Amino acid sequence: MAGYPVWANALIQIEGRRCGRQSTLAPGRALMQGQIMVYSAAFAFLDGVSGRVVDEMIAFDWATTSLGRPETWPAALKAQIATMLACPAPMYLVWGPDLISFYNDAYRPMLGYRAATAMGTPFRILWDSIWTDIAPLVDIALSGKVAQVTDMRLDLAREGKPEEAYWSFSYSPVFDDRGAIAGMICVTGETTARVLAERRQREADERLELALSSGAHVGMWDWDVVNDSVRSDRRFAAMYGVDPAAAETGIPIAEFFRGIHPDDRERVTREVADAMAWTGEGDAAGRFASEYRLVQSDATIHWVSARGRCIADESGRCVRFPGVSFDITDRICTEQQLRESEARARLNAERVQLAQEAGAIIGTWFWDLLSNRFTCDEPFARHFGIAPALGHEGLEIEKVAELVHPDDRAGLSEAVQAAIARGGPYAHQYRVRRHDGHYHWLEAIGRVDHAPDGTPVQFPGVLIDVGARRALEVERDTAIAELRALTDQLEQRVADRTAELMRAEEALRQSQKMEAVGQLTGGLAHDFNNLLAGISGSLELMALRLSQGRVNDLDRYMDAAQGATRRAAALTHRLLAFSRRQTLAPKPTDIAALVAGMTDLIRRTVGPGIVLETHGADDLWTVLVDAPQLENALLNLCINARDAMPEGGRITIEMVNRRLDKGNARFADIPDGEYLALCVTDTGTGMTPEVMEKVFDPFFTTKPLGQGTGLGLSMIYGFAQQSGGQVRIRSAPGEGTTVFLYLPRHDGPVERDGVDATGVTAKPSGAGETVLVVDDEATVRMMISDVLRDMGYRVVEAADSVEGMAVLRSDERIDLLVTDVGLPGGMNGRQLAEAARELRHELNVMFVTGYAENAVLNSGHLSPGMQLLTKPFTVDALVMGIQAAMGASARRYEPHAS
Repeated sequence: MAGYPVWANALIQIEGRRCGRQSTLAPGRALMQGQIMVYSAAFAFLDGVSGRVVDEMIAFDWATTSLGRPETWPAALKAQIATMLACPAPMYLVWGPDLISFYNDAYRPMLGYRAATAMGTPFRILWDSIWTDIAPLVDIALSGKVAQVTDMRLDLAREGKPEEAYWSFSYSPVFDDRGAIAGMICVTGETTARVLAERRQREADERLELALSSGAHVGMWDWDVVNDSVRSDRRFAAMYGVDPAAAETGIPIAEFFRGIHPDDRERVTREVADAMAWTGEGDAAGRFASEYRLVQSDATIHWVSARGRCIADESGRCVRFPGVSFDITDRICTEQQLRESEARARLNAERVQLAQEAGAIIGTWFWDLLSNRFTCDEPFARHFGIAPALGHEGLEIEKVAELVHPDDRAGLSEAVQAAIARGGPYAHQYRVRRHDGHYHWLEAIGRVDHAPDGTPVQFPGVLIDVGARRALEVERDTAIAELRALTDQLEQRVADRTAELMRAEEALRQSQKMEAVGQLTGGLAHDFNNLLAGISGSLELMALRLSQGRVNDLDRYMDAAQGATRRAAALTHRLLAFSRRQTLAPKPTDIAALVAGMTDLIRRTVGPGIVLETHGADDLWTVLVDAPQLENALLNLCINARDAMPEGGRITIEMVNRRLDKGNARFADIPDGEYLALCVTDTGTGMTPEVMEKVFDPFFTTKPLGQGTGLGLSMIYGFAQQSGGQVRIRSAPGEGTTVFLYLPRHDGPVERDGVDATGVTAKPSGAGETVLVVDDEATVRMMISDVLRDMGYRVVEAADSVEGMAVLRSDERIDLLVTDVGLPGGMNGRQLAEAARELRHELNVMFVTGYAENAVLNSGHLSPGMQLLTKPFTVDALVMGIQAAMGASARRYEPHAS
């Protein structure tokens, strides 16, 4: 082991014993033992240093350079090389009269395509393309001074084409063993990303300054901080989704912040607060600059750049905050595309590196189209049986084409000529004869670059071995054919299985329907049994007390029976509301006035522990709705909100005009159009998604047993649907609940209560007029007739529509028709009324019904001269309905003395 250090000989001997034989490691070769690299004596100064560049340095034939063999190198050079290789920063060293090049692993990627030949190349030849730029700096360093530059633009053409790149580096002289200047060392770093980013920022600032000075802004705002009033132009308001008319007069800043993307809102709020707190230094104090996203009405995202500044009063408090916003969506998209492109480029580079290491890429080529010089790397040359030196120096393309399979030459020529003509990417598969004489499938992938005038300049590319892939494709085609045959057999089995699954799903849906019906009927039976028990028991006790002559307790039993009757009526009312079959008397209604009239009742209902707030604009639209039913729905919502806040909280009732388009109408599940939204928000416990899926189901309740029927929200849902609107809920556990009740806008004036629409002078009831009562239920007909007689009217009764029509066709005087809607005899109540008015044009009509048949209401309105009374009803309600139908003044029921 002559010429090796003692420690190197020891390691080699250990390695030989471990392998069971005497080591015969040849001089100049390296031995890997763990992480320790042991080199020949010529490279002993690299002990402990490893890396790709070290391997290249050892493999290089230094005898061909002016430096000679490494054994003759001066100690100063070896020390500089060892120091440079151990440094993680990008560095290179040039030495001797020819300035022979050395570099470390961190610098190697900066060489680009030159990396394959850079080691040992004279510096002047290596960087000939930029020599005119760096030569003065080299002269300074070789004169004994340090040359240092920052952000210098150098076109290194690392990928063989022009590029814009910036560098910060320093050239420092290095000295030989005698102290004479022998070369220089460079510490460098690429600053392209920072320089370009700063350039873009300067350009953006210049555009902003130009906009501020010229008025060419996208949108401008002025925030009166003291009064929290933001005024803006129409472009700014539209950008943030705010009503432009309202923005011109001034609205709270929170209205604009609603348009900011939820993920950016907190950050922008913090940046505004920082500007108002005068954080920052120098000119940055009190200034606001931010980029964030805005969510448009169509759910698209726009990026804006906002710039503003605080204006302070004498005490230093921010009182005004003007600024502008620019739409920078295009710039952001471009930057994102650039980042994605750079990421793809890095990924492709890594893939190429991995492919080369794995053997997928056979080799690379570079074809200079202007000189027709074709060069290739050593793997490429070896695969084609070409001398590596010839591949490096260049050869004619025709020599390479001779190795292509005769059957593939024409196609290859056409593909190459087409790529050169059009420019851009190129890919083609063909067979070539390797050095062993066998043909193998290859794929050539490259790119043709054109000059600005369209002249083809260069054609770089790589070769990939696709033999295994084509073999797999043959196997794939065979497998596909077999799979297709199997698929033909499986199709029928799949169809049979699908039919079976559909039958099972239909059975499951039917089962679910029956379960829902069972739940509904079970709940009805339970509640009505309770109510009927109260009514029946009260009537039996009344009969018993009367037989005993004890009349003092009768009032108590009558009150109990009437109370149970009212609860039963309320239950049927809720059921009809849920089924959208309840009786509605919609009128043009002022919702603001309705809510204002209910405020005291709601406050008393929810109790002192709940804070009630109402908000509504002055220009709320009119809606066509049954006002009492809406009041009932609103009270139910407030009671639910109260129950969700056992420790107290806040209920907010808000009324807003909403124009729903395709985007936000999807949330409400209603057609596009104009709606008034009545929103009830609480700060209660909120609901889980599982609960929200069931809140509109009949009899579903989260309240303890006996504290709720589970029909409140289902009634509201049915009422909203029947009114042409919709109800929706937003909630989350611990964040409260908001119920949105959407009602369609009505084009028309509000109908005020207490006005005699007919203009007929009221007259006392019961002056001998004749009333025709038509109802197939004898008990109801009897009760109505008795009340009419007690009021002083003459009554004619009919059990169905046939009897009723017979009376109407007679000469009998009829002043009022009281009819049930659902009648036997071939005609319903509405048809009977229409037929009656054909015979008696001025006849007044009062309908009595358990639910609103479609025949009763005409587009949501009763015809003039018609009244509607819902079963079950009280005697007072019947009397008031008859008085209204006859045009008499309202008074309580006082039966005539018998």
